[in-house]
Amino acid sequence: MRLQDINITAGPLFIGLTNEDAITILERCTTVIKVYAKGEYIVRQGDPVVQLLLPVSGFVRTEMITKEGNVVEIDFIEALRPLAPAFLFADRNMFPVDVIAAEDTTVYVIDRIKWLSEMNANERLLLNFMRLMSNIAVFLSNKVQMMSIKSLKGKLALFILENTRPQTPSFRLSRTLTQLAEHFGVQRPSLSRTIGELVSDGVIEWNKKEIRVLDRFKLECLI
Repeated sequence: MRLQDINITAGPLFIGLTNEDAITILERCTTVIKVYAKGEYIVRQGDPVVQLLLPVSGFVRTEMITKEGNVVEIDFIEALRPLAPAFLFADRNMFPVDVIAAEDTTVYVIDRIKWLSEMNANERLLLNFMRLMSNIAVFLSNKVQMMSIKSLKGKLALFILENTRPQTPSFRLSRTLTQLAEHFGVQRPSLSRTIGELVSDGVIEWNKKEIRVLDRFKLECLI
């Protein structure tokens, strides 16, 4: 797939730039292009973060292995979202998770020093990177909150609240039910049963992948 066929500015790194400028920057910084088949590991937990990895097509899932040996699904990352950017300039710059291609995925490998030079020369690029770091901090805070919630119904309520607002009570689920169940660390039948209970109680509407909040207060009470 050619970069010219992709809207690079749809990704968080290049918001506010023209697609032509974004492609030029990306081509200047990229050292190699790698293609991964579905199910293939892109990086392993503990690998050093010495380059910025940017999927430009496909999407990936991230998993973390706990000290007890359990696998915890952390997130699904769509194309144009960089992998572990917060660790790129860290003192302890190691991938905190395994990154696995959830479908065939193309990754641009960006030189760290060249990327730093581009940010120094482009205020918009620097601002985008800083905003991305802030959003990651918020995501991790929400993840910690979710892990502290014991009930599946509470975890699902928090997930729905995070993806909606009082003014925009609906959203479209980007994952399958199986993937969402993995996100919560449960089996799909358990998730389906919990969804059914929320629907029966009049808290939400769930039509395939379209979710609409009917009673936000009740959702908040579940957390």
